[in-house]
Amino acid sequence: MLKSATHISQLLDQIGIDLSEDHLPELIQEAHDNERPLPAHLAEHLQLKEDELLTTIATAMELPFERLKEIEIESTLLDCVPPKAIFQYNTIPLREENNALLFATADPFTHGLIDALQLATARRVRLLLSPIDDITEASRKFYGVGAETLDQMMENNQLDFDDENDLLKQDLSDLDQEASVVKFVNQVIWEAYKDRATDIHIEPMETDLRIRYRIDGVLRETPMPPQLKRFQSSVISRIKVMANMDIAEKRLPQDGRISIRIRGEEIDVRVSTMPTVYGESVSLRLLMRGGGLITMSDLGLNEYDTQQLTKMITRPHGILLVTGPTGSGKSTSLYAWLHTINSVDKRIMSAEDPIEYEMAGVNQVQMRPEIGLTFSSALRTFLRQDPDVIMVGEIRDRETAEIAIRAALTGHLVFSTIHTNDSASTVTRLLDMGIEPFLVSSSVEGIVAQRLIRGLCTACRRPVELDQSLLKEHGFPIEKVTPENPIYEAVGCDECRGSGYRGRSGIFEILPINDEIRPLIVAHATASSIKQASLEMGMKTLRQDGWEKVLQGITTVDEILRVTEEAETEIN
Repeated sequence: MLKSATHISQLLDQIGIDLSEDHLPELIQEAHDNERPLPAHLAEHLQLKEDELLTTIATAMELPFERLKEIEIESTLLDCVPPKAIFQYNTIPLREENNALLFATADPFTHGLIDALQLATARRVRLLLSPIDDITEASRKFYGVGAETLDQMMENNQLDFDDENDLLKQDLSDLDQEASVVKFVNQVIWEAYKDRATDIHIEPMETDLRIRYRIDGVLRETPMPPQLKRFQSSVISRIKVMANMDIAEKRLPQDGRISIRIRGEEIDVRVSTMPTVYGESVSLRLLMRGGGLITMSDLGLNEYDTQQLTKMITRPHGILLVTGPTGSGKSTSLYAWLHTINSVDKRIMSAEDPIEYEMAGVNQVQMRPEIGLTFSSALRTFLRQDPDVIMVGEIRDRETAEIAIRAALTGHLVFSTIHTNDSASTVTRLLDMGIEPFLVSSSVEGIVAQRLIRGLCTACRRPVELDQSLLKEHGFPIEKVTPENPIYEAVGCDECRGSGYRGRSGIFEILPINDEIRPLIVAHATASSIKQASLEMGMKTLRQDGWEKVLQGITTVDEILRVTEEAETEIN
Protein backbone atom coordinates (compact mmCIF):
# COMPACT_ATOMS: atom_id res chain seq x y z
CA MET A 1 0.00 0.00 0.00
CA LEU A 2 1.37 3.41 -1.01
CA LYS A 3 1.29 5.93 1.81
CA SER A 4 3.45 9.00 1.14
CA ALA A 5 3.41 11.73 -1.48
CA THR A 6 6.89 10.57 -2.52
CA HIS A 7 5.70 7.04 -3.24
CA ILE A 8 2.61 8.34 -5.08
CA SER A 9 4.82 10.68 -7.11
CA GLN A 10 7.10 7.78 -8.04
CA LEU A 11 4.14 5.72 -9.25
CA LEU A 12 2.75 8.65 -11.28
CA ASP A 13 6.18 9.12 -12.87
CA GLN A 14 6.15 5.41 -13.72
CA ILE A 15 2.88 5.79 -15.66
CA GLY A 16 4.00 8.97 -17.40
CA ILE A 17 2.30 11.63 -15.26
CA ASP A 18 4.66 14.40 -14.23
CA LEU A 19 3.62 16.26 -11.09
CA SER A 20 6.11 18.15 -8.94
CA GLU A 21 6.51 16.98 -5.34
CA ASP A 22 5.45 20.50 -4.30
CA HIS A 23 2.21 20.36 -6.29
CA LEU A 24 1.20 16.80 -5.39
CA PRO A 25 0.71 17.41 -1.62
CA GLU A 26 -1.60 20.29 -2.52
CA LEU A 27 -3.71 18.00 -4.73
CA ILE A 28 -3.76 15.31 -2.04
CA GLN A 29 -5.00 17.88 0.50
CA GLU A 30 -7.69 19.15 -1.91
CA ALA A 31 -8.95 15.59 -2.47
CA HIS A 32 -9.04 15.02 1.31
CA ASP A 33 -10.86 18.31 1.97
CA ASN A 34 -13.47 17.55 -0.72
CA GLU A 35 -13.80 13.93 0.43
CA ARG A 36 -12.94 12.66 -3.04
CA PRO A 37 -10.73 9.72 -4.05
CA LEU A 38 -7.29 10.95 -5.08
CA PRO A 39 -7.37 9.29 -8.56
CA ALA A 40 -10.73 10.92 -9.36
CA HIS A 41 -9.38 14.31 -8.27
CA LEU A 42 -6.16 13.81 -10.26
CA ALA A 43 -8.17 12.77 -13.34
CA GLU A 44 -10.20 15.97 -13.16
CA HIS A 45 -7.06 18.08 -12.64
CA LEU A 46 -5.28 16.40 -15.57
CA GLN A 47 -8.43 16.43 -17.75
CA LEU A 48 -8.44 12.65 -18.05
CA LYS A 49 -11.23 10.11 -17.71
CA GLU A 50 -11.26 8.51 -14.28
CA ASP A 51 -11.58 4.94 -15.60
CA GLU A 52 -8.61 5.45 -17.97
CA LEU A 53 -6.40 6.76 -15.15
CA LEU A 54 -7.50 3.97 -12.80
CA THR A 55 -6.74 1.34 -15.46
CA THR A 56 -3.22 2.71 -15.82
CA ILE A 57 -2.70 2.86 -12.04
CA ALA A 58 -4.07 -0.68 -11.68
CA THR A 59 -1.54 -1.98 -14.22
CA ALA A 60 1.33 -0.20 -12.45
CA MET A 61 0.27 -1.54 -9.04
CA GLU A 62 -0.50 -5.01 -10.43
CA LEU A 63 -4.11 -4.77 -9.31
CA PRO A 64 -7.19 -5.78 -11.34
CA PHE A 65 -9.54 -3.10 -12.73
CA GLU A 66 -13.27 -3.77 -13.10
CA ARG A 67 -16.47 -1.86 -13.84
CA LEU A 68 -19.31 -2.77 -11.50
CA LYS A 69 -22.12 -2.83 -14.04
CA GLU A 70 -24.98 -5.22 -13.26
CA ILE A 71 -22.95 -7.05 -10.63
CA GLU A 72 -24.56 -9.40 -8.16
CA ILE A 73 -23.11 -9.84 -4.68
CA GLU A 74 -24.01 -12.72 -2.36
CA SER A 75 -25.90 -11.62 0.73
CA THR A 76 -23.60 -13.68 2.98
CA LEU A 77 -20.68 -11.60 1.74
CA LEU A 78 -22.52 -8.33 2.40
CA ASP A 79 -23.41 -9.44 5.92
CA CYS A 80 -19.79 -9.96 6.90
CA VAL A 81 -18.88 -6.28 6.36
CA PRO A 82 -20.35 -3.52 8.59
CA PRO A 83 -22.12 -0.80 6.54
CA LYS A 84 -20.09 1.79 8.44
CA ALA A 85 -16.87 0.45 6.91
CA ILE A 86 -18.40 0.38 3.42
CA PHE A 87 -19.44 4.02 3.45
CA GLN A 88 -16.47 5.31 5.45
CA TYR A 89 -13.91 3.89 3.02
CA ASN A 90 -16.01 4.02 -0.18
CA THR A 91 -15.51 0.35 -0.88
CA ILE A 92 -17.63 -2.76 -1.38
CA PRO A 93 -16.92 -6.53 -1.22
CA LEU A 94 -17.38 -8.26 -4.57
CA ARG A 95 -16.48 -11.92 -4.14
CA GLU A 96 -14.11 -14.40 -2.55
CA GLU A 97 -10.96 -15.32 -4.48
CA ASN A 98 -8.02 -17.48 -3.34
CA ASN A 99 -9.20 -17.49 0.29
CA ALA A 100 -9.37 -13.68 0.34
CA LEU A 101 -12.21 -11.15 0.10
CA LEU A 102 -11.92 -8.99 -3.01
CA PHE A 103 -12.90 -5.35 -2.33
CA ALA A 104 -13.44 -2.65 -4.96
CA THR A 105 -11.91 0.75 -4.21
CA ALA A 106 -11.52 3.98 -6.16
CA ASP A 107 -8.52 5.08 -4.10
CA PRO A 108 -5.73 2.56 -3.49
CA PHE A 109 -3.73 5.35 -1.79
CA THR A 110 -6.05 5.44 1.24
CA HIS A 111 -3.82 5.01 4.28
CA GLY A 112 -4.48 1.78 6.21
CA LEU A 113 -7.36 0.65 3.95
CA ILE A 114 -6.42 -3.04 3.80
CA ASP A 115 -5.64 -3.18 7.52
CA ALA A 116 -9.01 -1.58 8.39
CA LEU A 117 -10.97 -3.98 6.16
CA GLN A 118 -9.10 -7.02 7.50
CA LEU A 119 -9.84 -5.87 11.04
CA ALA A 120 -13.55 -5.34 10.21
CA THR A 121 -13.99 -8.69 8.47
CA ALA A 122 -11.37 -10.86 10.23
CA ARG A 123 -10.44 -12.09 6.76
CA ARG A 124 -7.57 -11.62 4.32
CA VAL A 125 -8.38 -8.78 1.91
CA ARG A 126 -7.29 -7.98 -1.66
CA LEU A 127 -8.16 -4.89 -3.71
CA LEU A 128 -9.32 -4.15 -7.22
CA LEU A 129 -9.86 -0.70 -8.69
CA SER A 130 -13.18 0.67 -9.91
CA PRO A 131 -14.58 4.19 -10.54
CA ILE A 132 -16.11 5.93 -7.52
CA ASP A 133 -19.53 6.29 -9.19
CA ASP A 134 -19.70 2.53 -9.74
CA ILE A 135 -18.85 1.86 -6.09
CA THR A 136 -21.33 4.47 -4.82
CA GLU A 137 -24.15 3.05 -6.95
CA ALA A 138 -23.36 -0.52 -5.88
CA SER A 139 -23.27 0.53 -2.20
CA ARG A 140 -26.68 2.17 -2.51
CA LYS A 141 -28.07 -0.85 -4.37
CA PHE A 142 -26.90 -3.53 -1.93
CA TYR A 143 -26.82 -1.67 1.41
CA GLY A 144 -29.36 1.12 0.85
CA VAL A 145 -29.31 4.87 1.48
CA GLY A 146 -28.24 5.71 5.03
CA ALA A 147 -27.34 2.13 5.92
CA GLU A 148 -24.37 3.17 8.05
CA THR A 149 -26.57 5.58 10.06
CA LEU A 150 -29.17 2.93 10.89
CA ASP A 151 -26.41 0.41 11.58
CA GLN A 152 -24.92 2.77 14.18
CA MET A 153 -28.36 3.34 15.76
CA MET A 154 -28.97 -0.40 16.05
CA GLU A 155 -25.48 -0.90 17.46
CA ASN A 156 -26.23 1.66 20.17
CA ASN A 157 -29.80 0.37 20.56
CA GLN A 158 -31.14 3.88 20.28
CA LEU A 159 -33.84 5.81 18.50
CA ASP A 160 -32.15 9.18 18.70
CA PHE A 161 -34.45 12.11 17.94
CA ASP A 162 -32.96 15.56 18.37
CA ASP A 163 -35.49 18.39 18.06
CA GLU A 164 -32.88 21.07 18.60
CA ASN A 165 -30.60 19.87 15.80
CA ASP A 166 -32.83 21.50 13.24
CA LEU A 167 -32.16 21.19 9.53
CA LEU A 168 -33.92 24.44 8.71
CA LYS A 169 -31.64 26.73 6.74
CA GLN A 170 -28.67 24.41 7.28
CA ASP A 171 -26.54 23.06 4.45
CA LEU A 172 -27.32 19.43 3.67
CA SER A 173 -23.89 19.01 2.07
CA ASP A 174 -22.49 18.76 5.61
CA LEU A 175 -23.97 15.53 6.92
CA ASP A 176 -21.32 14.77 9.54
CA GLN A 177 -22.80 17.16 12.11
CA GLU A 178 -26.16 15.41 11.97
CA ALA A 179 -26.87 12.37 14.10
CA SER A 180 -29.09 9.33 13.99
CA VAL A 181 -32.58 9.88 12.56
CA VAL A 182 -31.75 13.49 11.74
CA LYS A 183 -28.80 12.40 9.65
CA PHE A 184 -30.79 9.65 7.94
CA VAL A 185 -33.57 12.04 6.85
CA ASN A 186 -30.93 14.45 5.57
CA GLN A 187 -29.34 11.66 3.55
CA VAL A 188 -32.69 10.75 1.96
CA ILE A 189 -33.25 14.38 0.87
CA TRP A 190 -29.61 14.73 -0.21
CA GLU A 191 -29.82 11.62 -2.43
CA ALA A 192 -33.07 12.89 -3.95
CA TYR A 193 -31.40 16.20 -4.76
CA LYS A 194 -28.42 14.46 -6.40
CA ASP A 195 -30.78 12.28 -8.47
CA ARG A 196 -32.76 15.36 -9.66
CA ALA A 197 -35.92 14.01 -8.02
CA THR A 198 -39.00 16.22 -7.81
CA ASP A 199 -40.83 14.12 -5.19
CA ILE A 200 -39.99 11.78 -2.32
CA HIS A 201 -42.62 9.28 -1.19
CA ILE A 202 -42.21 7.50 2.16
CA GLU A 203 -44.72 4.66 2.24
CA PRO A 204 -45.26 2.32 5.21
CA MET A 205 -45.96 -1.29 4.32
CA GLU A 206 -46.63 -4.33 6.51
CA THR A 207 -42.99 -5.41 6.88
CA ASP A 208 -41.13 -2.60 5.10
CA LEU A 209 -40.84 1.16 4.81
CA ARG A 210 -40.58 1.93 1.11
CA ILE A 211 -39.00 5.15 -0.16
CA ARG A 212 -39.44 6.14 -3.79
CA TYR A 213 -38.16 9.12 -5.80
CA ARG A 214 -39.94 10.61 -8.80
CA ILE A 215 -37.22 11.32 -11.37
CA ASP A 216 -38.10 12.76 -14.79
CA GLY A 217 -41.74 12.05 -14.03
CA VAL A 218 -41.29 8.33 -13.28
CA LEU A 219 -41.25 6.74 -9.81
CA ARG A 220 -38.14 4.74 -8.90
CA GLU A 221 -37.73 2.75 -5.72
CA THR A 222 -34.62 3.69 -3.77
CA PRO A 223 -32.67 0.88 -2.08
CA MET A 224 -33.06 1.12 1.68
CA PRO A 225 -31.59 -0.87 4.57
CA PRO A 226 -33.86 -3.79 5.59
CA GLN A 227 -33.95 -2.57 9.21
CA LEU A 228 -35.53 0.77 8.24
CA LYS A 229 -39.06 -0.38 9.22
CA ARG A 230 -37.92 -0.44 12.85
CA PHE A 231 -37.31 3.32 12.76
CA GLN A 232 -40.47 4.25 10.82
CA SER A 233 -42.07 6.29 13.59
CA SER A 234 -38.92 8.31 14.30
CA VAL A 235 -38.24 9.05 10.62
CA ILE A 236 -41.78 10.33 10.04
CA SER A 237 -41.76 12.31 13.30
CA ARG A 238 -38.51 13.99 12.29
CA ILE A 239 -40.00 15.14 9.00
CA LYS A 240 -43.12 16.43 10.78
CA VAL A 241 -40.97 18.45 13.21
CA MET A 242 -39.05 19.97 10.28
CA ALA A 243 -42.37 20.93 8.64
CA ASN A 244 -43.85 22.38 11.86
CA MET A 245 -46.57 19.74 12.03
CA ASP A 246 -48.22 18.20 15.06
CA ILE A 247 -46.24 15.00 15.72
CA ALA A 248 -48.91 13.73 18.12
CA GLU A 249 -51.66 13.86 15.46
CA LYS A 250 -51.47 10.64 13.44
CA ARG A 251 -55.13 10.16 12.55
CA LEU A 252 -55.66 13.15 10.25
CA PRO A 253 -53.82 14.36 7.10
CA GLN A 254 -51.49 17.33 7.59
CA ASP A 255 -49.64 19.75 5.33
CA GLY A 256 -46.43 21.62 6.03
CA ARG A 257 -43.42 23.25 4.47
CA ILE A 258 -39.64 23.04 4.96
CA SER A 259 -37.02 25.54 3.78
CA ILE A 260 -33.60 24.00 3.29
CA ARG A 261 -30.33 24.80 1.58
CA ILE A 262 -28.28 22.30 -0.42
CA ARG A 263 -24.89 23.44 -1.69
CA GLY A 264 -26.03 27.02 -1.36
CA GLU A 265 -29.25 26.44 -3.34
CA GLU A 266 -32.50 27.43 -1.63
CA ILE A 267 -35.14 24.70 -1.81
CA ASP A 268 -38.75 24.68 -0.62
CA VAL A 269 -40.11 21.28 0.36
CA ARG A 270 -43.88 20.84 0.50
CA VAL A 271 -44.81 18.06 2.94
CA SER A 272 -48.08 16.13 3.04
CA THR A 273 -48.95 13.28 5.42
CA MET A 274 -51.77 10.79 5.06
CA PRO A 275 -52.73 8.09 7.60
CA THR A 276 -52.74 4.58 6.09
CA VAL A 277 -53.26 1.06 7.41
CA TYR A 278 -49.58 0.63 8.34
CA GLY A 279 -48.81 4.18 9.46
CA GLU A 280 -48.54 7.64 7.99
CA SER A 281 -47.52 7.98 4.34
CA VAL A 282 -45.41 11.10 3.70
CA SER A 283 -44.93 12.90 0.37
CA LEU A 284 -42.32 15.62 -0.11
CA ARG A 285 -42.31 17.88 -3.20
CA LEU A 286 -38.95 19.56 -3.87
CA LEU A 287 -39.17 23.03 -5.41
CA MET A 288 -35.84 24.56 -6.46
CA ARG A 289 -36.13 28.29 -5.78
CA GLY A 290 -32.59 29.07 -6.91
CA GLY A 291 -32.74 27.13 -10.17
CA GLY A 292 -33.91 30.02 -12.31
CA LEU A 293 -37.23 30.36 -14.09
CA ILE A 294 -37.95 28.48 -17.30
CA THR A 295 -38.52 30.71 -20.32
CA MET A 296 -40.61 30.08 -23.44
CA SER A 297 -37.55 28.78 -25.28
CA ASP A 298 -37.04 26.11 -22.59
CA LEU A 299 -40.51 24.56 -22.83
CA GLY A 300 -39.86 22.49 -25.97
CA LEU A 301 -42.20 24.38 -28.33
CA ASN A 302 -41.53 24.26 -32.05
CA GLU A 303 -41.14 27.52 -33.94
CA TYR A 304 -44.74 27.68 -35.22
CA ASP A 305 -46.24 26.98 -31.76
CA THR A 306 -43.91 29.55 -30.20
CA GLN A 307 -45.20 32.21 -32.62
CA GLN A 308 -48.82 31.25 -31.92
CA LEU A 309 -48.37 31.36 -28.15
CA THR A 310 -46.44 34.62 -28.26
CA LYS A 311 -49.37 36.24 -30.07
CA MET A 312 -51.81 34.91 -27.47
CA ILE A 313 -49.88 35.98 -24.37
CA THR A 314 -49.26 39.50 -25.71
CA ARG A 315 -52.93 40.28 -26.38
CA PRO A 316 -54.48 43.03 -24.26
CA HIS A 317 -57.34 40.88 -22.94
CA GLY A 318 -58.88 37.43 -23.00
CA ILE A 319 -58.34 34.08 -21.30
CA LEU A 320 -55.54 31.66 -22.13
CA LEU A 321 -55.98 28.23 -20.54
CA VAL A 322 -53.42 25.43 -20.15
CA THR A 323 -54.73 21.94 -19.51
CA GLY A 324 -53.41 18.51 -18.63
CA PRO A 325 -53.22 16.05 -15.73
CA THR A 326 -51.31 16.67 -12.50
CA GLY A 327 -47.57 16.74 -13.16
CA SER A 328 -47.81 17.74 -16.82
CA GLY A 329 -45.95 21.04 -16.37
CA LYS A 330 -48.93 23.43 -16.41
CA SER A 331 -47.58 25.70 -13.67
CA THR A 332 -44.18 25.82 -15.37
CA SER A 333 -45.82 27.00 -18.59
CA LEU A 334 -47.76 29.71 -16.75
CA TYR A 335 -44.56 30.99 -15.13
CA ALA A 336 -42.80 30.97 -18.52
CA TRP A 337 -45.60 33.09 -20.02
CA LEU A 338 -45.49 35.55 -17.13
CA HIS A 339 -41.70 35.72 -17.38
CA THR A 340 -42.00 36.58 -21.08
CA ILE A 341 -44.44 39.48 -20.66
CA ASN A 342 -43.25 40.70 -17.24
CA SER A 343 -42.25 44.35 -17.59
CA VAL A 344 -42.34 47.65 -15.72
CA ASP A 345 -45.42 48.86 -17.62
CA LYS A 346 -47.58 45.83 -16.68
CA ARG A 347 -49.19 45.18 -13.30
CA ILE A 348 -49.36 41.41 -12.87
CA MET A 349 -51.20 39.66 -10.03
CA SER A 350 -51.34 35.93 -9.39
CA ALA A 351 -53.43 33.73 -7.10
CA GLU A 352 -51.58 30.47 -6.42
CA ASP A 353 -51.88 27.39 -4.22
CA PRO A 354 -49.03 26.98 -3.52
CA ILE A 355 -46.58 29.61 -4.78
CA GLU A 356 -44.02 27.32 -6.40
CA TYR A 357 -41.57 29.96 -7.66
CA GLU A 358 -41.13 33.54 -6.56
CA MET A 359 -41.03 35.98 -9.47
CA ALA A 360 -39.80 39.55 -9.13
CA GLY A 361 -42.31 42.11 -10.40
CA VAL A 362 -45.34 39.85 -9.92
CA ASN A 363 -47.74 40.30 -6.98
CA GLN A 364 -48.14 36.68 -5.88
CA VAL A 365 -50.84 35.72 -3.38
CA GLN A 366 -50.90 32.39 -1.51
CA MET A 367 -54.41 30.95 -1.21
CA ARG A 368 -55.62 30.18 2.32
CA PRO A 369 -59.05 28.51 2.15
CA GLU A 370 -59.14 28.05 5.94
CA ILE A 371 -59.53 31.83 6.38
CA GLY A 372 -61.69 32.37 3.28
CA LEU A 373 -58.92 33.40 0.87
CA THR A 374 -59.89 31.29 -2.15
CA PHE A 375 -59.31 31.68 -5.88
CA SER A 376 -62.72 33.29 -6.35
CA SER A 377 -62.35 35.75 -3.44
CA ALA A 378 -58.82 36.68 -4.53
CA LEU A 379 -60.01 37.28 -8.10
CA ARG A 380 -62.72 39.64 -6.92
CA THR A 381 -60.15 41.68 -5.02
CA PHE A 382 -57.72 41.61 -7.96
CA LEU A 383 -60.30 43.43 -10.09
CA ARG A 384 -60.13 46.36 -7.65
CA GLN A 385 -56.30 46.41 -7.81
CA ASP A 386 -55.95 47.79 -11.36
CA PRO A 387 -54.16 44.74 -12.85
CA ASP A 388 -53.18 44.31 -16.51
CA VAL A 389 -52.54 40.57 -16.25
CA ILE A 390 -54.08 38.07 -13.83
CA MET A 391 -52.91 34.51 -13.23
CA VAL A 392 -55.24 32.08 -11.47
CA GLY A 393 -53.64 28.84 -10.32
CA GLU A 394 -56.63 26.73 -11.31
CA ILE A 395 -60.25 27.12 -12.38
CA ARG A 396 -61.96 24.56 -10.17
CA ASP A 397 -65.57 25.73 -10.04
CA ARG A 398 -68.21 27.83 -11.74
CA GLU A 399 -67.70 30.84 -9.48
CA THR A 400 -63.97 31.12 -10.29
CA ALA A 401 -64.66 30.60 -14.01
CA GLU A 402 -67.33 33.33 -14.07
CA ILE A 403 -65.08 35.89 -12.36
CA ALA A 404 -62.18 35.02 -14.72
CA ILE A 405 -64.46 35.51 -17.73
CA ARG A 406 -65.72 38.81 -16.34
CA ALA A 407 -62.12 39.93 -15.90
CA ALA A 408 -61.32 39.00 -19.49
CA LEU A 409 -64.38 40.81 -20.85
CA THR A 410 -63.48 43.99 -18.94
CA GLY A 411 -60.05 44.31 -20.53
CA HIS A 412 -57.75 42.02 -18.55
CA LEU A 413 -55.48 39.22 -19.76
CA VAL A 414 -56.09 36.09 -17.70
CA PHE A 415 -53.92 32.95 -17.51
CA SER A 416 -55.15 29.83 -15.76
CA THR A 417 -55.16 26.02 -15.70
CA ILE A 418 -57.99 23.51 -15.90
CA HIS A 419 -58.05 19.71 -15.68
CA THR A 420 -59.07 18.11 -18.99
CA ASN A 421 -57.45 15.55 -21.30
CA ASP A 422 -57.10 17.66 -24.44
CA SER A 423 -57.70 21.18 -25.72
CA ALA A 424 -61.12 20.65 -27.33
CA SER A 425 -62.67 19.00 -24.26
CA THR A 426 -61.79 22.12 -22.22
CA VAL A 427 -64.62 23.94 -23.98
CA THR A 428 -67.18 21.30 -22.98
CA ARG A 429 -65.76 21.33 -19.43
CA LEU A 430 -66.49 25.07 -19.12
CA LEU A 431 -69.98 24.55 -20.51
CA ASP A 432 -70.58 21.71 -18.05
CA MET A 433 -69.66 24.12 -15.23
CA GLY A 434 -72.66 26.18 -16.26
CA ILE A 435 -70.89 28.95 -18.21
CA GLU A 436 -72.95 30.34 -21.08
CA PRO A 437 -71.58 29.37 -24.53
CA PHE A 438 -71.49 32.98 -25.77
CA LEU A 439 -69.35 33.97 -22.76
CA VAL A 440 -66.87 31.17 -23.46
CA SER A 441 -66.62 32.02 -27.17
CA SER A 442 -66.12 35.74 -26.55
CA SER A 443 -63.62 35.50 -23.67
CA VAL A 444 -61.37 32.49 -24.32
CA GLU A 445 -58.57 33.26 -26.80
CA GLY A 446 -56.70 29.98 -26.74
CA ILE A 447 -56.32 26.59 -25.06
CA VAL A 448 -53.02 24.72 -24.67
CA ALA A 449 -52.98 21.02 -23.80
CA GLN A 450 -49.60 19.62 -22.76
CA ARG A 451 -47.71 16.64 -21.39
CA LEU A 452 -44.15 16.16 -20.16
CA ILE A 453 -41.95 13.60 -21.88
CA ARG A 454 -38.57 12.24 -20.81
CA GLY A 455 -35.70 13.31 -23.02
CA LEU A 456 -33.22 10.74 -24.33
CA CYS A 457 -29.78 10.65 -22.76
CA THR A 458 -27.54 11.91 -25.56
CA ALA A 459 -24.56 10.03 -24.14
CA CYS A 460 -26.00 6.56 -24.78
CA ARG A 461 -28.96 6.78 -27.20
CA ARG A 462 -28.67 4.63 -30.33
CA PRO A 463 -30.58 4.29 -33.62
CA VAL A 464 -33.17 1.54 -33.81
CA GLU A 465 -35.43 0.01 -36.46
CA LEU A 466 -38.99 -0.56 -35.26
CA ASP A 467 -41.85 -2.60 -36.65
CA GLN A 468 -43.38 -0.46 -39.40
CA SER A 469 -46.85 -1.93 -38.98
CA LEU A 470 -46.83 -0.91 -35.32
CA LEU A 471 -45.71 2.61 -36.21
CA LYS A 472 -48.44 2.91 -38.88
CA GLU A 473 -51.05 1.72 -36.39
CA HIS A 474 -50.22 4.69 -34.15
CA GLY A 475 -50.05 7.22 -36.98
CA PHE A 476 -46.27 7.67 -37.04
CA PRO A 477 -44.96 9.39 -40.22
CA ILE A 478 -42.68 6.52 -41.35
CA GLU A 479 -41.81 8.28 -44.60
CA LYS A 480 -39.78 10.85 -42.65
CA VAL A 481 -37.42 8.21 -41.20
CA THR A 482 -34.15 8.02 -43.18
CA PRO A 483 -30.62 6.72 -42.46
CA GLU A 484 -29.62 10.36 -41.86
CA ASN A 485 -32.68 10.96 -39.66
CA PRO A 486 -33.19 7.75 -37.62
CA ILE A 487 -35.39 6.89 -34.66
CA TYR A 488 -33.47 6.42 -31.40
CA GLU A 489 -34.02 4.12 -28.45
CA ALA A 490 -33.05 4.44 -24.77
CA VAL A 491 -30.02 2.43 -23.66
CA GLY A 492 -28.72 3.48 -20.23
CA CYS A 493 -25.32 4.64 -18.98
CA ASP A 494 -23.59 6.33 -16.04
CA GLU A 495 -24.83 9.77 -17.09
CA CYS A 496 -28.50 8.78 -16.82
CA ARG A 497 -28.07 6.19 -14.03
CA GLY A 498 -29.06 3.40 -16.39
CA SER A 499 -32.51 4.73 -17.34
CA GLY A 500 -31.66 5.89 -20.88
CA TYR A 501 -33.41 9.20 -20.21
CA ARG A 502 -32.21 12.49 -18.78
CA GLY A 503 -34.29 15.65 -18.34
CA ARG A 504 -37.77 16.42 -19.62
CA SER A 505 -39.42 18.41 -22.39
CA GLY A 506 -43.00 19.22 -23.34
CA ILE A 507 -45.36 18.22 -26.12
CA PHE A 508 -48.19 20.60 -26.93
CA GLU A 509 -51.59 20.86 -28.60
CA ILE A 510 -52.54 24.49 -29.21
CA LEU A 511 -56.15 25.40 -30.05
CA PRO A 512 -56.70 29.07 -30.99
CA ILE A 513 -60.32 30.18 -30.47
CA ASN A 514 -60.85 32.00 -33.77
CA ASP A 515 -63.80 32.95 -35.98
CA GLU A 516 -64.14 29.35 -37.24
CA ILE A 517 -64.30 27.84 -33.72
CA ARG A 518 -66.51 30.46 -31.98
CA PRO A 519 -69.74 29.53 -33.85
CA LEU A 520 -69.20 25.87 -32.93
CA ILE A 521 -68.96 26.80 -29.24
CA VAL A 522 -72.12 28.89 -29.37
CA ALA A 523 -73.90 26.00 -31.10
CA HIS A 524 -72.91 23.56 -28.30
CA ALA A 525 -70.78 21.49 -30.70
CA THR A 526 -69.17 18.35 -29.30
CA ALA A 527 -65.47 18.20 -28.38
CA SER A 528 -64.81 15.89 -31.34
CA SER A 529 -66.42 18.40 -33.75
CA ILE A 530 -64.28 21.22 -32.35
CA LYS A 531 -61.18 19.03 -32.60
CA GLN A 532 -62.00 18.07 -36.18
CA ALA A 533 -62.36 21.71 -37.19
CA SER A 534 -59.11 22.61 -35.45
CA LEU A 535 -57.19 19.82 -37.19
CA GLU A 536 -58.49 21.03 -40.56
CA MET A 537 -57.04 24.46 -39.70
CA GLY A 538 -53.62 22.94 -38.99
CA MET A 539 -53.65 22.11 -35.28
CA LYS A 540 -51.33 19.27 -34.26
CA THR A 541 -52.44 16.79 -31.63
CA LEU A 542 -50.27 15.91 -28.64
CA ARG A 543 -49.24 12.67 -30.32
CA GLN A 544 -48.38 14.38 -33.62
CA ASP A 545 -46.20 16.88 -31.78
CA GLY A 546 -44.64 13.93 -29.97
CA TRP A 547 -43.79 12.23 -33.27
CA GLU A 548 -41.89 15.39 -34.25
CA LYS A 549 -39.86 15.11 -31.03
CA VAL A 550 -39.09 11.45 -31.90
CA LEU A 551 -37.90 12.45 -35.39
CA GLN A 552 -35.71 15.15 -33.84
CA GLY A 553 -34.02 12.52 -31.64
CA ILE A 554 -35.36 14.12 -28.46
CA THR A 555 -37.33 11.12 -27.17
CA THR A 556 -38.55 7.63 -28.04
CA VAL A 557 -41.68 6.13 -29.57
CA ASP A 558 -42.36 4.26 -26.32
CA GLU A 559 -42.26 7.50 -24.33
CA ILE A 560 -44.80 9.23 -26.60
CA LEU A 561 -47.14 6.23 -26.43
CA ARG A 562 -46.78 6.26 -22.63
CA VAL A 563 -47.83 9.87 -22.12
CA THR A 564 -50.43 10.32 -24.86
CA GLU A 565 -53.85 8.73 -24.80
CA GLU A 566 -54.01 5.09 -25.82
CA ALA A 567 -57.39 5.60 -27.47
CA GLU A 568 -56.37 8.64 -29.50
CA THR A 569 -57.94 8.20 -32.92
CA GLU A 570 -56.76 9.69 -36.15
CA ILE A 571 -59.28 12.09 -37.68
CA ASN A 572 -58.99 12.21 -41.45
